[in-house]
Amino acid sequence: MTAFFQDIPKVTYQGPDGEGDFIYRHYDPDALVLGKRMEDHLRFSVAYWHSFAWTGGDPFGGQTLERPWFGDGMAEAKLKADVAFEMFDILGVPFFCFHDADARPEGATFAENKRNLEEITEYFAAKMESSKTRLLWGTANLFSHRRFMAGAATNPDPDVFAWSAATVKTCLEATHRLGGANYVLWGGREGYETLLNTDLKREADHAGRFLSMVVEHKHKIGFQGQILIEPKPQEPTKHQYDFDVATVYGFLKRYGLENEVKLNIEQGHALLAGHSFEHELALAASLGILGSIDMNRNDVQSGWDTDQFPNNPLEATLAYYEVLKAGGFTQGGTNFDAHIRRQSLDPADLILSHVGAMDTCARGLVAAAALLENGALEEARAARYAGWDGEEGKALLSSSLEAIEAKVLAENIIPEPRSGRQERLENLINRFI
Repeated sequence: MTAFFQDIPKVTYQGPDGEGDFIYRHYDPDALVLGKRMEDHLRFSVAYWHSFAWTGGDPFGGQTLERPWFGDGMAEAKLKADVAFEMFDILGVPFFCFHDADARPEGATFAENKRNLEEITEYFAAKMESSKTRLLWGTANLFSHRRFMAGAATNPDPDVFAWSAATVKTCLEATHRLGGANYVLWGGREGYETLLNTDLKREADHAGRFLSMVVEHKHKIGFQGQILIEPKPQEPTKHQYDFDVATVYGFLKRYGLENEVKLNIEQGHALLAGHSFEHELALAASLGILGSIDMNRNDVQSGWDTDQFPNNPLEATLAYYEVLKAGGFTQGGTNFDAHIRRQSLDPADLILSHVGAMDTCARGLVAAAALLENGALEEARAARYAGWDGEEGKALLSSSLEAIEAKVLAENIIPEPRSGRQERLENLINRFI
């Protein structure tokens, strides 16, 4: 045991009337929701990068956090893993996620990076033998180092493309070694700063081939997890190619990958794209590509990705309603791609941020399940489109413009608008929060 979380007890469910800070008031892992354990519905995951690699910096200021594992060596990397698994145990979370650069020291060469990743992967594997926590997904950091300033898969330099492809190979294999349920690709620099020096078609073709290689290698090594893309519209680039769900789906269709790749959708990224989180989830579900989610929030007064922990039960309800409607998570889950504030210096802050977020999500899940069981929202939706279920409605879709014009003239059709009843439905949802 390390001393970092000393005197912090394991967090357990105590109910809404429980006393103290280190308890769950709403997250009861064993509670049955729609016949399934709450833990198995939510599949919570801790983000290794935000919880253990983030130093407290923001676009306007540097490091504020001091951690005993901050350093460049393998000893610090292993101490970081020790503390991480202690935190997983305190929270009782079933999963974690990591980038290669979060977990292993940066080497001078690719070969050194590979050796470091393999060593820390084996260290993770040993830790997991005595832990309930499994790997939700792994990924590669192809955006922080200066070599990626013009992208990875879309970089104009073939050497950077090669380095990136080799890195993803090692990270996919590490994820496979650890029994990961998914592998995520986030194109943090896959975009452009200016069109003056950008060949859009070439970069898209290179990104499509890169992703195809990943899928090919997945099948070659027998990885059974999902390959996921995480959309994001901007920041740090002026425009990123994985802008939103619709854009990524068009990309997948363009390169014949729509049956091989699903999406990991983040709330904060949805908002940056000008959408709501539930919109992106509903659209992905309708397209058959909803895979997993990153749960966080942005500050409404900031125009950038602040990655705060969720604390709004209404937002969580709307999100989990779409997840449940789509059948729930299979291999995906709820990863907290969120970090404490740069003024939150204490180890307890790291624990309590997750406690509050898990309770918020639990409240949202329970409300969403009750709303789904109640059926009133779906009944209202069905009633709005009921005209299309009759023979005349179905016939319109197989008709022609000429035949439809003749029908409108013959029957003197004069449509009258009908209320969408939005306020009534909003009030309905609020009854379940």
